Amino acid sequence: MAVFIRGKQAGMQHDLSANIIPGSFVPDDRARYGINSQISCIAYDPVQSLLAIGTNESKFGSGRIYVFGQSRVQKFLVPSRSCSFADIQFSANRLVSLDTKNEVAIWNLDTGKRIAAFRAPGIVTCMLTDPMLDWCFVGMQSGEICAYDLDRERMSPFRLPNFWAEKDPKTRAVTLVSMQLHPRDIGKLLIAYTHGVVVYSFKQNVPNKFFEYQVPPGAPGGSGVMVESMRRPKVTHALWHPTGTFILTAHDDGSLVFWDSKDGRVVMARTLYENNIHQPVPNPASTAPKHPYVRIAWCCKQNPEDSGLLIAGGQKVDEPLSGLTFIDLGVTPNYATSSWQILSDYTKGKRQSTLETPPGVEVANFFLIPRSSPHFAGAQDPIAVMTLLSSGELLTLSFPSGYPISPTNQLHPSVSFVHPFATKFAITILDRARWLGMVENRNQGELLLKGGAEAPRPRRRFEGRTIIQVAHADSTVRIWDVGHGDEIENPSQLQVDVARALDRYEDVEITAMTMAPTTGEFAVGTNKGEVVIYRWDGNKYYGNPPNQKIEPNPGGITNISTRSEPSLKTGLMPHSLYEMMQGPISVVKTSDVGFIAVGSETGFISIIDLRGPSVMFQASTSEFLKQEKRSSFLKRSSTMQMNKEWPVVIEFGVMTLDEDKYSSICCFVGTNMGKIITFKILPSGGGYNATLAGVAHCNDRVVSICPIVADTGKPALATGPAVAGLREGKHVNGLLVVVTQTEARIFKPATAKGASKSFDDYLCDAAAVTEFELHGMALVGIFGDRMVRAFSLPGLKELGSYPLPMIDGSRVNSSAVTEDGEMFCWTGPSEIAILQVWGTGLELENTADKLINPELEIPPRPTISNVQWISGTQYVSPTDLDLLIGGPDRPPSKRMMNASAMERDAGAGPSTLSSEAASAEGWGQYLQRQLNERTEKLNIMNDSLDSAADSSQKWADDVSKFVGQQKRKMLLGSITSKFT
Repeated sequence: MAVFIRGKQAGMQHDLSANIIPGSFVPDDRARYGINSQISCIAYDPVQSLLAIGTNESKFGSGRIYVFGQSRVQKFLVPSRSCSFADIQFSANRLVSLDTKNEVAIWNLDTGKRIAAFRAPGIVTCMLTDPMLDWCFVGMQSGEICAYDLDRERMSPFRLPNFWAEKDPKTRAVTLVSMQLHPRDIGKLLIAYTHGVVVYSFKQNVPNKFFEYQVPPGAPGGSGVMVESMRRPKVTHALWHPTGTFILTAHDDGSLVFWDSKDGRVVMARTLYENNIHQPVPNPASTAPKHPYVRIAWCCKQNPEDSGLLIAGGQKVDEPLSGLTFIDLGVTPNYATSSWQILSDYTKGKRQSTLETPPGVEVANFFLIPRSSPHFAGAQDPIAVMTLLSSGELLTLSFPSGYPISPTNQLHPSVSFVHPFATKFAITILDRARWLGMVENRNQGELLLKGGAEAPRPRRRFEGRTIIQVAHADSTVRIWDVGHGDEIENPSQLQVDVARALDRYEDVEITAMTMAPTTGEFAVGTNKGEVVIYRWDGNKYYGNPPNQKIEPNPGGITNISTRSEPSLKTGLMPHSLYEMMQGPISVVKTSDVGFIAVGSETGFISIIDLRGPSVMFQASTSEFLKQEKRSSFLKRSSTMQMNKEWPVVIEFGVMTLDEDKYSSICCFVGTNMGKIITFKILPSGGGYNATLAGVAHCNDRVVSICPIVADTGKPALATGPAVAGLREGKHVNGLLVVVTQTEARIFKPATAKGASKSFDDYLCDAAAVTEFELHGMALVGIFGDRMVRAFSLPGLKELGSYPLPMIDGSRVNSSAVTEDGEMFCWTGPSEIAILQVWGTGLELENTADKLINPELEIPPRPTISNVQWISGTQYVSPTDLDLLIGGPDRPPSKRMMNASAMERDAGAGPSTLSSEAASAEGWGQYLQRQLNERTEKLNIMNDSLDSAADSSQKWADDVSKFVGQQKRKMLLGSITSKFT
């Protein structure tokens, strides 16, 4: 009966939801885009070209790991219990993670499943892996180090004590700071404690060198305080030179100390500003306090001898934070032939530069992106550096120039949600053919992510593509296809720079966005009352932007095509700027028939005809709304303050209004007070004009306006074919489905009351008339109690409801529902969820994308030279290290067997232990064999030198004999000539 009555009231003759049974409303949790919580750590694999991002646990959910490859390739790794990730590292096609609960886990990147995990026997301060090793070294706060077998998935008996505490038992609170393997000699481990640094030898099983930085009295040191006493600054970082020639330690007083790794002497102690701070000087002056060092990387080019230091932190406290500091050290001098002064001058650096970051934001961490090599602590030949800011945002910079790199078409769209933060989104169902042609041509550097392969997906049957427009805090908008769980034929992203189009780079906040469903015209509204209109076009000023100043034009429309980005050859180009200047733009809507409607928070409405372009209509909502009578001046002023009204929703449609005998183009404007204002747009002379058709009254803020065809429920939008039918006198029997926060109403515009349903116990925040394919139409809404509900048309009977536990309750009003039944809602500050309401209750599943290419091999680890080996440096191969750490009882791993086979096949260079010999050979026999091999090599060299000496002596004797013979012949010749 309710269906019949409401159908009669609304003027709808058919039950559009008759074939939809209540049990069919079971949404599928289809996808996530963005990062669910604050980023804590990042890792990059240059071999597979993959990026991994770990997050912290928060009220929005547990920490998780996201792994991204090229284009839309991704995988997310979810722990079995809530935790925050402290560190993640790639290791031979695996991912090793460390969480804040001291658990180390190994993940299979192809399946996204956890392979194994273990709880460390203490508080973990750092974790160390190497691409060529099957071991994960875990450093505890107590100073002890243990090793976990990644191949056998078990703890090793290998343990290292706190060497510094053993060296100086009187010291207290000696904790572990960091660990790093020697970049060339895998048999050496650099261990940093708070009180000093130790070089440990796996072969000898003893610490070889101890480094303790002491600032003598009279030396300024890093901080310039207590200069008359001996100081021992605490160590905060320690790292190898790429060739192992030097060791760098950073200290809590701002000192950077370069050590000779062979004899343990200080080569240079400096800060970012002064050199030789470890040498006493008369009347040392105090220096300004400095920020602590956050992270330091010793980078090198393809030639590891050419290196430099990338430093986060260390700047003076009284100076503004300016980003990362890069000290270019240049080519390393030859250690054997260089004087001490040359080595000291090398550590001063050739030049020092700054990689700028946004002002007022600290760099919390940075992560290098190498071109191809995973060695040298991931710092060889980096192409870019990804910085993690204290705000939680990411910023990618080219290296070493420091130019910002846009994530558009470089990184996965999810990464762009924090690069910088996404602030707003809008959804458009765009014509498929139009979207396939919207591939921008932009100057772009080398791709950062090239790994992985997308899993095959089915093709979608519909012609519309769901295009999301995401506004970011830096006033850029990125536009891309979110897909439907199907094959995305055009996965590229579009980008527009609103600040450049406005020629204003401060206080630019995007408040509204809209894209035309067929033409692809795009418009953006700002908090200063400007509307920027974009059109797909070629850039007439590509590579050569004109230096042309455009004068302000308040209230008018200005051509701003000269403000297009010089690096963009084809794409969405700034076309026009409408300076409405009536307060922040509250809503903007583009149509497919050449009109744009704009509403401002001061209550003004403008309609723009893009054929000019020109403003064809502008008025205030107060001119159309009746004012209530008030009994007193005070009451009147307070009531007017409460009843401030402005547009919040605008939609264009084609239908017949009230008693009209013809259909026309209509513009429907919904306000925050529940009014629906209808305008008719009619031809007038050579253009169009807009006239008021009527005002309908609803309750509360308007959430959505859906023009539909009464007989079918299909959208009655202002499309090209619909407007073309007006010339032929076609009638469109249309209705409006209007949803406010507290009611849903179906009526014939402009003023009919129609049928309505009230929401008594909850508020609606987003709604749309959706189509359930082959079943019918229904009204779907997202409500403030974190539920989604479906209602029949025209009966407005509830068909079903479903909880949305993932939704962020504080941002429910920013949700969206599309006409094809997809819901978009925020799950946190920088992540959105996508659900399909007409589903089967499927939970969120991981992707089937392949991340690992088994044909890509890890390049060999750099090793010591033959000269170093002959001179006495003990070479340790990865297979040797497996024996030293795992013991003789450990079965050979796959990597160990492959490496042994390769070394046997090579037959050159230092010999290593085979798996069989390793299990039978003892320590004494092994060292004796090494000594014999070295002696044999030296004997061969001595024999070669003796042979060369003998050959030289024989040649000299032959020359002497020849010279003597010639002398005798000359003498005899001169004598005989006198007798002839």
